[in-house]
Amino acid sequence: MAYHHGNLRSELLARAELVLADGGVEALSLRSLARDIGVSHAAPARHFPDRQALLDALAVEGFARLGTTLTAASSGSEAFEDRLTRTALDYVRFATDHPALLDVMYTRKSRGPSADVRAASDACAAILLALLTDSDAAIDDPERFGVILLASLQGIATLAASNTLSPAHEPDRLAADTVRRLLRGSRTR
Repeated sequence: MAYHHGNLRSELLARAELVLADGGVEALSLRSLARDIGVSHAAPARHFPDRQALLDALAVEGFARLGTTLTAASSGSEAFEDRLTRTALDYVRFATDHPALLDVMYTRKSRGPSADVRAASDACAAILLALLTDSDAAIDDPERFGVILLASLQGIATLAASNTLSPAHEPDRLAADTVRRLLRGSRTR
């Protein structure tokens, strides 16, 4: 096989995400990715020493993309509840569009997240926390509210991705209702 002159790291990540979406983590191997994109089986080692490094890089990239989505959703001059609802809807849409990637982003098997994954996760969470803290909503504990909101949204996305929600429980409506109910119960004034 010829030496690869393009952006091998990006190509490996893009192909890995496709394999992940089709076959899950079990289907991922550096050797098969190399074969799929036409490079030597040793070429991926320049960027990812092992499969866990590849999974960590996928998680970091996933958090970066989710962060971009959340930043766009939480920005604007609309009322706080409208921005929070839009942020919640975009989170659920991202999660339902990329369920296997989200699993990689939040999975902590035998060891904790790498420093890069932790930093990417924290940066993503900081976007939501900034929205909650800088609002006029007077939420009594913005960090706790954010954790509860994300857990609820993740649950909705998981149920939607597994096709276990009835048509009456459409994910967007559930996400909007979650925001509304959590805000009602969390305001200090």
